[in-house]
Amino acid sequence: MPAESIASPQLWAATIAVLLVLLTLDFILTRKPHDVPMREAVAWSVFYLALPAVFGVYVWLAHGGEPGVEFFTGYVVEKSLSVDNLFVFMLLLGAFAVPANLTQRVLLYGIVGALVLRGVFIAAGAALLSAGTWAFLLFGAVLIVTAAKVLRDALRHDEHAIDPGDMRATRLLRRLMPVTDEYHGARLTVRQAGRRALTPMALVVAAVFLTDVVFAVDSVPAVYGVTSDPYLVFATNAFALLGLRALYFVLRNALAKLRHLNHGLAIILAFIGAKLVLHWAHTVWSWVPQVPTPLSLVVIIATLGVVTATSIVANRREELARARP
Repeated sequence: MPAESIASPQLWAATIAVLLVLLTLDFILTRKPHDVPMREAVAWSVFYLALPAVFGVYVWLAHGGEPGVEFFTGYVVEKSLSVDNLFVFMLLLGAFAVPANLTQRVLLYGIVGALVLRGVFIAAGAALLSAGTWAFLLFGAVLIVTAAKVLRDALRHDEHAIDPGDMRATRLLRRLMPVTDEYHGARLTVRQAGRRALTPMALVVAAVFLTDVVFAVDSVPAVYGVTSDPYLVFATNAFALLGLRALYFVLRNALAKLRHLNHGLAIILAFIGAKLVLHWAHTVWSWVPQVPTPLSLVVIIATLGVVTATSIVANRREELARARP
């Protein structure tokens, strides 16, 4: 892991400027609610996959192979975690009965909220790391505990369901303000009976923001397990999140079929957690080995490939079993 950040103030400013431009473009595109056709979703997904590829090549050529490998490894980690994030978004959209033409606006609010929260957590993580190497041990412990929880939930084979009435955020908002029964386009509030009222859109956005907090707690320590450069941590998070809106419409029919995704994520989180613990131990006892970043990339990609393949096989077996008389 590099001791110093590769980013100059100019690179930080340029990155944030590009990010703001892309988010503004997304808001303009979603200004008129519409159900996103597959061709449009695929085109935007290809664009948002090409962006990190080009940026990773730039990092590699301008700053060396080590930061380049760290960026690509961190991006793969964040992208895999973001797919799980999409699955939760899908459950929220169904639970709140969000109209199809408003789906992309809800997703965009979720992405903006996630970016803001990741920025806060990344800054906090950088402060912790500057305070001492014990932060690596803390991050590692968080990831290992999270991995155990994810694996436990995956092994239970419970049907995932979300009840909007049970969510603390929605209960709190209903106590503070009245809520309309119907959606009013993408509006979060409307004036009803002479007073301001929330729409169901406001409730689902609040639920998505709450979900963003949970995912930020796992996501930021995970990528700090790949690189200690706050700029690369931010860049991997930003690139992974930017394409989520389009990726949702490409994968919405496939998300539920990735039945072993959480098994793979648990393995990845546990692996990165162990890597962080070993890194901390190496700073205390120099004879303790460290896990090189290229090996991390191989393990992560292999894990995702295996769980995708096993999910496909399990789905085919289930289809064949159902087809039998």
